[in-house]
Amino acid sequence: MPEQNPSGDRPDAYPEENEAERRRRRAQFLRDLNEARELRDRVQPRRARAARMRQHMRMRTFRW
Repeated sequence: MPEQNPSGDRPDAYPEENEAERRRRRAQFLRDLNEARELRDRVQPRRARAARMRQHMRMRTFRW
């Protein structure tokens, strides 16, 4: 059985990585994800509209 990382359950993929580098990679990932969503919305406007309507209904029916 592989040895586990003492700080968590998963082995550290980037052991020498500092917090700033991790945040930079995460920010880049989120930018790419947002860009992909915008592209999908432009290419499939009907599906994007349906997804917006479903989200709107979820927000309307959400109970605090």
